[in-house]
Amino acid sequence: MTDTPKTGADTGLPAETLFEISDMLVLALDATARPQGYSQSEREARSYVRSALRRCEKLIGGAA
Repeated sequence: MTDTPKTGADTGLPAETLFEISDMLVLALDATARPQGYSQSEREARSYVRSALRRCEKLIGGAA
């Protein structure tokens, strides 16, 4: 993936949009959190959300 944007400016998205996406991903993780553990599919889904959040935060770092 050599065409992957490195910063928020490279995506064409306003920084505010990236912050909103980041907030929604955090809220999704919070909403699905539970103390008694997760099924395999829940662990996998939460892993994808965390990965998307990390990617978004990298883009925000370049946009800020």
